[in-house]
Amino acid sequence: MAALGTIPGAAAAAASVPQRQRRHGAPSLAVAYVPEGARLVSGRQPRPAPVLASSSVALSGPARRRFLCVAPAAAASASASAGEAKPQGFAETYPTLVTGFFFFLWYFLNVIFNILNKKIFDYFPYPYFVSVSHLFVGVLYCLIGWSFGFPKRAPMNSTVLKQLVPVAVCHAIGHVTSTVSFAAVAVSFAHTIKALEPFFSASASQFILGQPVPLTLWLSLVPVVVGVSVASLTELSFNWTGFINAMISNISFTYRSIYSKKAMTDMDSTNLYAYISIIALFVCIPPAIIIEGPQLMQHGFKDAIAKVGLTKLISNFFVVGLFYHLYNQVATNTLERVAPLSHAIGNVLKRVFVIGFSIIVFGNKITTQTGIGTSIAIAGVALYSFMKAKIEEEKRIPQVHYLNGYSMRVSFIKP
Repeated sequence: MAALGTIPGAAAAAASVPQRQRRHGAPSLAVAYVPEGARLVSGRQPRPAPVLASSSVALSGPARRRFLCVAPAAAASASASAGEAKPQGFAETYPTLVTGFFFFLWYFLNVIFNILNKKIFDYFPYPYFVSVSHLFVGVLYCLIGWSFGFPKRAPMNSTVLKQLVPVAVCHAIGHVTSTVSFAAVAVSFAHTIKALEPFFSASASQFILGQPVPLTLWLSLVPVVVGVSVASLTELSFNWTGFINAMISNISFTYRSIYSKKAMTDMDSTNLYAYISIIALFVCIPPAIIIEGPQLMQHGFKDAIAKVGLTKLISNFFVVGLFYHLYNQVATNTLERVAPLSHAIGNVLKRVFVIGFSIIVFGNKITTQTGIGTSIAIAGVALYSFMKAKIEEEKRIPQVHYLNGYSMRVSFIKP
């Protein structure tokens, strides 16, 4: 339920009530919290959204008067801010342009990462080590940022560490298996298989978390399953290594989502992703050494250096790792700026962009059936994402409860 807070103009509304009625404890305007952008309606007059959080119960009579006297400084500050127009920056003046730029940067970084990452496998076919290099560069980036205070490093303790370890393990497994899949099959086909992730997410919600999934959402997943099946049957680059690893990646990222919901921390997204990357790096190193270590020491590095040179090999690892970290970080920052529906649409469009550009850049030949299957799968993901986002947004609609002639309470139900 909602937290409660003061409503701007509440003091004026209270002043308009006759003193005799207030002295006898007449009903007054209850205070409530509503998210930015929502509007309060009392009778027929629209009210602006409140900004200060406070108690969890509605106040009236003497209690209300005591409450309004608790934060005179806050009220004075609100009045001052209303009377003095502070200069706004570009982000505040043009929020749509800024959000659009974030989406563009997210797509751009993601597409470049997928293209450069796939090209590395032409001369260095060792996906486990490549996965480690991605995380290593990301961790190095975070450590340098912390050293300069951009951002300031959030403190870590044993409680938070225990919460983040399952998230980081799932992130590591999902990342490694995704990389193995990208090395084994065409990038477009790997992303088509990864379109099944919503199916695993819905299954986990229904059967693991015990959260019922509406029948309409299950039905919207049918085109996704059918589309991926059609594309897999006719994909020219199909092999079981790529398919199985992409499926494991879907399952791992689904469990990452589950554990993320349980890992409630007060960290900002940048620090949180940095700590997850550090833990994931330590998880990925042992499998890389065990599976690919002997081959790398024997001829892997020598062959790669002979083909592209030591300088280009190291620089390519660094650039790809940097793009990997930045696209994940920008994705997090972008999705924090938008509503669930925009988030869903953005994710679908991102996958379309990656598939389209990978086909153009690598000249992958796809059959008509594969193209149809991929289109059906992406359309199914779009339908599922749209319906799920609408359901989530409906849960967040403010509920107005009229208490009496003068007061009301607005509860904000979070999903």
